[in-house]
Amino acid sequence: MSLQFPYSEIESPSHNPRMDARTDKEEEEPSSNGGRRRKYWRCTKNDFFPETSFENITTYKSALSQTFPRLKNRLLARSSDANELVVLQKESERPMQKCLTWWDLIWLSFGSVVGSGIFVITGQEAHDDAGPSIVLSYAISGVSALLSVFCYTEFAVEIPVAGGSFSYLRIELGDFIAYIAAGNILLEAIVGAAGLGRSWSSYLASMIDTDNPDLLRFRVDSFAEGFNLLDPVAFLILLVANGIAMSGTKRTSWLNWIASIVTALAIVFIIVVGFIHAKSSNLVPFFPMGVQGTFKAAAVVYWSYTGFDMVATMAEETKQPSRDIPIGLIGSMSIITVIYCLMALALTMMVNYTQIDVNAAYSVAFAQIGMNWAKYLVSVCALKGMTTSLLVGSLGQARYTTQIARAHMIPPWFALVHPKTETPINATLLVTSLSAIISFFSSLDVLSSVFSFSTLLIFMLVAVALLVRRYYVKDVTPKSHLVKFLVCLFIIIASSIAISAIWNSNGRGWIGYAIAGIMLFLGTFGMALLPQQHVPKIWGVPLVPWLPSLSIGINLFLVGSLGYVAFLRFIICSAAMLVYYFFVGLHATYDVAHLNQEESNNLESS
Repeated sequence: MSLQFPYSEIESPSHNPRMDARTDKEEEEPSSNGGRRRKYWRCTKNDFFPETSFENITTYKSALSQTFPRLKNRLLARSSDANELVVLQKESERPMQKCLTWWDLIWLSFGSVVGSGIFVITGQEAHDDAGPSIVLSYAISGVSALLSVFCYTEFAVEIPVAGGSFSYLRIELGDFIAYIAAGNILLEAIVGAAGLGRSWSSYLASMIDTDNPDLLRFRVDSFAEGFNLLDPVAFLILLVANGIAMSGTKRTSWLNWIASIVTALAIVFIIVVGFIHAKSSNLVPFFPMGVQGTFKAAAVVYWSYTGFDMVATMAEETKQPSRDIPIGLIGSMSIITVIYCLMALALTMMVNYTQIDVNAAYSVAFAQIGMNWAKYLVSVCALKGMTTSLLVGSLGQARYTTQIARAHMIPPWFALVHPKTETPINATLLVTSLSAIISFFSSLDVLSSVFSFSTLLIFMLVAVALLVRRYYVKDVTPKSHLVKFLVCLFIIIASSIAISAIWNSNGRGWIGYAIAGIMLFLGTFGMALLPQQHVPKIWGVPLVPWLPSLSIGINLFLVGSLGYVAFLRFIICSAAMLVYYFFVGLHATYDVAHLNQEESNNLESS
């Protein structure tokens, strides 16, 4: 089912005795079946770096001397469905509880998505980039998000693991691409939570003083602009939300369900009152910064749709993934897209875009039309909406981190599942501590562009992985078909990049767009003529390769609309990830895969 090369490895269920060795009998505790299990709270070198390369300074130097051969090996290595579903889960020592239904997933999706962006980014982008056309920005991003939802759903149904997109990419595109995605997943999780914490603080401050959203922050003039407003409230709310998430999945789901009902009522109120006080004159000019401003805003407001991928990470804890995940993902995201467009339209018709508050748009808007009491109501509901986003985000982020740790790309200590709460507490603590620290220093505008870049890149890669899964199966697909598939895929990606480049270079002629558009169509059409080698047994994306190809095109177009600064920040973050990979992650994953291959060969020979 995955794209394999001559040097690919099939990782067996075997484990390294050295990695599983118990360093101290005191670390054992009784298990439910009368045996002995290792204690959860432990902290030894073997828990963090059990691989042979990190046994001592000599083995580490030897590993570093083999960096380039090992890099070649890992570039060509692929995981498998069985490895992600069965083998890696053993690294957690205990399973997570299967306790979620489609009803839970719908409300988890609603709680995660609604509130994370609509209350946060709408005001900023309507004021700075799109004006009233922010409605179209949300529609464009909604279509792109829905296409990504289709791709995620097919994977989540067939590979119901906590890793989400990390596992999907590791199976289809290999370890190295999966690592880059993993780094961006963690970046997305940390930055997204930090940004949400900052907005939570702004909304709380606006309830106290409408004219001062920075009321609860402390200015330090010696720090750089964008990092000089310290926010202790954001720091504390992140600690509280993650603490609840660590206490249990089902408990968090119930709290999210209750809070989401309140948020839904607030949304109805905003839309109804907004249209009652609407002025059509506020929609003129509709494109104050031009169409380019609309697309730039679309790339940033994509943040408002993120969170559905967190539902995919809950597949391991879902009772019937094949039924519950499609209902939870596709149903909720279709409704949310309509809701977002209506909310954005209500805001821009209620208040002129030049007077929208960039930090607490909706609550200040009600104050501007004389409904001061409604301002407080909206602020409280917005706070609840953002709190549920933090709660569900905490669940999903920790499960991403758990699967990444199971693969030893970060220390396997973060993969452990607590025996009582049946949640990955160590992984949650990792994301919590980092996001809380970042939220303490960084402003919202600094955080949002980095977050959107990471999200769009991962969604694009998942669409590519889906095409690989459908059109190439090792030892089944003829080599000639593989070559044709790769050529078509290259044309799809290259033409999508070309369209984005032409648009962002202020190209106004139609010839460049026509050529690039025709090439995109021909690449997709050529792929459609090839036979599909893998057909989903339960649920699959319709109109393949057309919908995944469109998803690739839209995501790359939105990436190109983010601007120079977002690219620069992304490059810096990726460079830091690669440094870690070359010195730690590469050697850890190589040791695990190499040992599994050796033990597999020994079993076959015996």
